[in-house]
Amino acid sequence: MSLDLNNLSLLANTVRFLAIDGVQKANSGHPGMPMGAADYATVVWANYLRFNPKDPNWPNRDRFVLSAGHGSMLLYSLLHVFGYDLPLSELKSFRQWGSKTPGHPEFPLTPGVEVTSGPLGAGVSNGVGLALSGKMLQARYSEELFNYRVFGIVSDGDLMEGVASEAASLAGHLGLDNLIYLYDDNEISIGGNTNITFTESVPERFKAYGWHVETVNGHDMTAISGAIDRALAIKGKPKLISCTSIIGYGSPKKAGTSHVHGEPLGVDETKATKAALKWPEQPDFYIPEQVGKFCCDLAGKKFGEYEGWKTKFEKWAKEQPELFNTFKKQADREIPVSLKDELIKTYTTGEQKKLATRELSGQVLNIMAKHLPGLVGGSADLEPSTKTLIKDSTDVQPNNFKGRNLRFGVREHGMGGIANGLAYCRCWIPYTATFLVFSDYMRPTLRLAAISHLQTLFIFTHESFYLGEDGPTHQPIEHAMSLRLIPNLYVFRPADGLETAMSYYAALEKKNSPSTLFFTRQGLPALARPTNFKPDDIMKGGYIVAGGDVSDLVIVATGSEVSLAIDSAAQLATQGIKARIVSMPCWELFLEQPQSYRDSVIPSKARKVSIEAGTTIGWETIVGSDSLRIGIDHYGASAPAEVLAQHFGFTKEAVAKRISEWKR
Repeated sequence: MSLDLNNLSLLANTVRFLAIDGVQKANSGHPGMPMGAADYATVVWANYLRFNPKDPNWPNRDRFVLSAGHGSMLLYSLLHVFGYDLPLSELKSFRQWGSKTPGHPEFPLTPGVEVTSGPLGAGVSNGVGLALSGKMLQARYSEELFNYRVFGIVSDGDLMEGVASEAASLAGHLGLDNLIYLYDDNEISIGGNTNITFTESVPERFKAYGWHVETVNGHDMTAISGAIDRALAIKGKPKLISCTSIIGYGSPKKAGTSHVHGEPLGVDETKATKAALKWPEQPDFYIPEQVGKFCCDLAGKKFGEYEGWKTKFEKWAKEQPELFNTFKKQADREIPVSLKDELIKTYTTGEQKKLATRELSGQVLNIMAKHLPGLVGGSADLEPSTKTLIKDSTDVQPNNFKGRNLRFGVREHGMGGIANGLAYCRCWIPYTATFLVFSDYMRPTLRLAAISHLQTLFIFTHESFYLGEDGPTHQPIEHAMSLRLIPNLYVFRPADGLETAMSYYAALEKKNSPSTLFFTRQGLPALARPTNFKPDDIMKGGYIVAGGDVSDLVIVATGSEVSLAIDSAAQLATQGIKARIVSMPCWELFLEQPQSYRDSVIPSKARKVSIEAGTTIGWETIVGSDSLRIGIDHYGASAPAEVLAQHFGFTKEAVAKRISEWKR
């Protein structure tokens, strides 16, 4: 591709100094990475990236992922000069209260930011999900209309993180040739030169993953463009272009050192850098008129590509109305009323057998899949245990992206990051699955999904000590409560088939929040509910499941402990102690209800007991500090589930005895 080197070089320096000035004004940030990456980032944005600042969410835009999110001023500067809704005042407000230019890029806060990045390695996995989304859209709808590419910048720190390796390995297996990462190989980390910890050959590692790899001088725009051209021509492999660069490029005293990594240049060094690169000392945040015209002209050309795509899309919509309607439903994440009706009918009529909720979850997933074209997902090599296979669909595999079942392999963290990447596209409802104890491996992706308002469904089975013989390494104790600590994350622990179905439906309605859903290994009975019960009560998070006319003693339970609470109440009744049983499949939904509803379910003056096969710490949020909280505040053991229940006091006799002896 021919390059306008004069204008590109001027644009690269504009980006450099916008980043320098933004960090200097904030007196906080990372100027070195934007200074070193400006040359190759400019080539990508000017000559390759397809986008429209006036319609930043059009489906076939190329995606740009700044996995090295600490260099956020690089991205903000590019967004500004290319005409996104990010005025210069926002660059001057870098890292300040209320600005759209936070310390690390945040989705959906800033127009043009595709993913929330900064926790190193996360963006690498998100980009894999974005690329996978493009391949799946192509296979379902049109190769011509959905042929976007994913470009990204990854750093040494990104590639040291295990999640990057997990995601890169799967990307190589799948042959995601629409994915191009530029590796900012500047050999500097916060602690000094990377040779103190990171001496492997990154290119050889990625070749082993099945990637096309090339190394270029990151400051040679012609070489960079040539490498990108060659990468785009290669089919069947993701691409890594290793760009050797100088962190803090242009700074006389700090270039190539760790001092420019995470602190402002300082007034004197900023002045010296501007002099070295022949840049006006004043004013700060200077954008040459020539750069403004150059970027405006480029944006005009890119707008022409956008208009051409729109014309083709409108023609396709007329010629393929069924496919278009399916795509529209998927893009809108539409939930048909018929789904809710089918779920309720399935779990309220006929004989409801005693089943593990993981089995019930599998049934519900397959019902949902018939109604939701965007529902896709899989497990970390645990599908036979998690029951998360969509049965009438094929697996997504190299050169076959039409299926809905994703085989993530034993890569829990990467699985979560890739699923979040699918969710960032806003046209999929992705789910993941593993054992609850391994949520520890996924916690960063859960938190980022919540921060980014993504509708990712995280399915966790084997969710208590009842999994039995595998022992304490696999028995989650503190996990449910720890996940309840994450804001904007909904935690569901259903007790039977109907609660499983309605929990999933409630999660589908939360389009701007992730959900975790916990399912048992052991069988649970279908609950008998009061005559005035309505299935929508479940979606209030907590409801009266038995003893509705009793309010002086309230037992609140979740999941497998709801039926235990009901049986324990029957034992108490023989002693003349009456109790109301409240099932609480989702704390977060319950706490969103009006106070009047919450008081009607759990009266403030009632004596309160909680039962859950997990830590008791935190239950005071629901039942108060003067309550009896029955749980397990120690690790489990290797033994059959029924033996553990006896030893840990999770039998109806033991629970009834504790309650009857309890004095508030």
